[in-house]
Amino acid sequence: MTYTAHINVMPLKELLDPQGKAVGSSLHNLGLHAIRDVRIGKHITLKVEAGSREDAEALTREACKKLLVNQVMEGFDFTIVED
Repeated sequence: MTYTAHINVMPLKELLDPQGKAVGSSLHNLGLHAIRDVRIGKHITLKVEAGSREDAEALTREACKKLLVNQVMEGFDFTIVED
């Protein structure tokens, strides 16, 4: 069975996000003063061949921990959708 994993990777809240800080500053310079605390992350989509949703979740979690996410600086969450 084929599943799609939608993974969101974000900097840990405890860490400075220089890219988010720069974007937030630029938005304020454009007059968008109501926007606060900009954080920049990444979205990753994977196609996963697995026997069950649980297997797809386990494979996705393993891919995140082994390669896709720097767990010292980033956190992640994901959703699995059956294709």
